[in-house]
Amino acid sequence: MSATVSDPDTEPRPGTMRRVVTASFIGNLVEWFDYAVYGYLATTIAVVFFPESSATAGLLSTFAVFAVSFVIRPIGGIFWGHFGDRVGRRTALSLSILIMSAATFVIALLPGYAQVGVLAPILLLVVRLVQGFSAAGEYAGASAFLFEYAPRNRRGTFTSVVPASTASGLLLGSVVVTALTATLSAEDMESWGWRVPFLLAAPLGLIGRYIRAKLEDTPEFRALEQQESQVRAPMRETFARNWPAILIAFGVTCLNAVGFYILLSYMPTYLSTELGVDDTASFVSTTVALTGYIGSVFVMGRISDRFGRPAMLMTAGVLFVALSVPVFLLLGLSGLVGVTLIQLALGIMLSMNDGTLPSYLAELFPTEVRFTGFAFSFNTANALFGGTAPFIATFLIEVSGSRLAPSWYLALAGAVAVVSLLAARRSVPARSTERETDRTAVP
Repeated sequence: MSATVSDPDTEPRPGTMRRVVTASFIGNLVEWFDYAVYGYLATTIAVVFFPESSATAGLLSTFAVFAVSFVIRPIGGIFWGHFGDRVGRRTALSLSILIMSAATFVIALLPGYAQVGVLAPILLLVVRLVQGFSAAGEYAGASAFLFEYAPRNRRGTFTSVVPASTASGLLLGSVVVTALTATLSAEDMESWGWRVPFLLAAPLGLIGRYIRAKLEDTPEFRALEQQESQVRAPMRETFARNWPAILIAFGVTCLNAVGFYILLSYMPTYLSTELGVDDTASFVSTTVALTGYIGSVFVMGRISDRFGRPAMLMTAGVLFVALSVPVFLLLGLSGLVGVTLIQLALGIMLSMNDGTLPSYLAELFPTEVRFTGFAFSFNTANALFGGTAPFIATFLIEVSGSRLAPSWYLALAGAVAVVSLLAARRSVPARSTERETDRTAVP
């Protein structure tokens, strides 16, 4: 074995780190492009698969399928966490991208309600469940992979690649859908245009799989293998010794879960259905916001290396508590330029949280259960609050009659994150024996 295996503190060569970053970025982009296009095509999918419903009921049904696919994510988190902590991070990530790409490609081939009736939404739900199972291992696995390769004082910078690549997947989906809606008629979109983004899944997935398969696993995991110190039951070990960290990770992730899916996935639907913004204009506005988010995520990750993860996360939580409602109020009073600038500001606010979150969650758990602890807590929060966010936002608007309802939900998520960070100061002890411990590890 190389010195990297026997000494996990040895920093990888720059060329190795570039390949690790490239593989993580491209692989995560592919996974989340596949997953995001469903949200961007929600209004079209509602017509294709739920034509017997009213416009609102069809949209709710579409978002319900979106939300139900998240139910399996905690189960997927346990599976991929166990796989990643026992077999390896690289192997888990290489397999998950194949499953995601295959499931997304299948969506492109599904018959609509007009062809097979009620079987169409049932098939859609089944494939979405497979997508959810695959996605459960991606964010946590890629974060652990980068965290364990990165130099200790630049972990925030390098792990910020994960939310940046996730948003890049959304951005690619937004660009593709924007191009389709701008060039095709509504009839063509409902007939065949909506299938095009899903068809791209197969070639993109094979590219991502090829890049990942060319890498070695992380130095820390290879060190565990050499010492034969992987735990036999990572989930049991995580609950037995790290349950406070699971609770803290769950609470802190709530802001990411709600914010990410409302601001970066549901927003085009909100703009078009609630504010009357043209479909193409709403996608253009969201594309601008995503671009700003991606750039600022890297900046926030780097700042967290300097000032600490808790300070960044706390600031983001407080900002969402204080500003969500006023900003959404302005959103409803603004033209296209104002809407775009407001979305950009919200994206930068969210990047303060999301650019810091991967390294914070990775630091909460020791190496031998890092994948499991991260994946379970992150996916459980997203199952309960992320996947349901578009549905809850639409439902709250319907029952309350207020277009500000999503902003109150965002503010509540920010409050949960703030309370969790305050609780972490007392309930998560410092780990002096772990090599990853530094001044940013525990608030």
